[in-house]
Amino acid sequence: MVKYCNRGCQLSHRPRHKSACKKRAAELFDEKLFKQPPTGDDCPICFLRLPLDSGEIQYMACCGKVMCVDCIDDHKASGVMGCPFCRKSEPSWKEHHDRLEERIKLGDAEAFYTLGMLYRQGNHNSIPQDFDRAVELLFQAAELGSFNAHYSIATYYSCGMFLEQDTKKAIHHYQIAAMGGDCAARHNLGCFENENKGNKERALKHWMISASAGDDESLKNVNHGFSKGWVTEEEYEKTLRAYKESTDELEGD
Repeated sequence: MVKYCNRGCQLSHRPRHKSACKKRAAELFDEKLFKQPPTGDDCPICFLRLPLDSGEIQYMACCGKVMCVDCIDDHKASGVMGCPFCRKSEPSWKEHHDRLEERIKLGDAEAFYTLGMLYRQGNHNSIPQDFDRAVELLFQAAELGSFNAHYSIATYYSCGMFLEQDTKKAIHHYQIAAMGGDCAARHNLGCFENENKGNKERALKHWMISASAGDDESLKNVNHGFSKGWVTEEEYEKTLRAYKESTDELEGD
């Protein structure tokens, strides 16, 4: 740590330590990037960890809870309609839209994200397809801390869909999502390191983290690396054990 008497002194000395500062900044960022992220939230109904697959969870605009689709289906199968958590009645699409707008007024990041994705799909009369509005809502969701939104934005930048293609911005948003625990974002970062940069060491770090959280595709890549000889037996076994523990937790075993 270096301290300066004033800004002018700092600027005059900068050329002598610029490269060292950049290197140290990169090291500090990697410490954050490769730190094991927190485990995902639990379903408020069954109290099991929420599934990794976004198709197996659902955001409820009535109460702002995210829960397992299985819990919602079980609730309906019991003959009781409406939200399993707050018991509000099942809404029409217009009512769902209105509820999302109310949650947005409260600054609910996942409400911004959910409404943004609905504008992207535009499957319903009350929510027409509007890509510009969808992207606007996703950026607002990301600013409020939605890792789902960061992942979607990263994908759009990566593919050049709805946003101008920009790999640097895609990586930035994937990194934020990954540090928040998004396994798909983490997996994609590993693929980028391996395929675009040829850095198998960094790719493996990403895949071991996401596989440890239960990501199947990352485990396949670690398995492939082990079969090709660039993943050690110790690394492979460590990943397998963590993957097994995580999937057992997801399944409630």
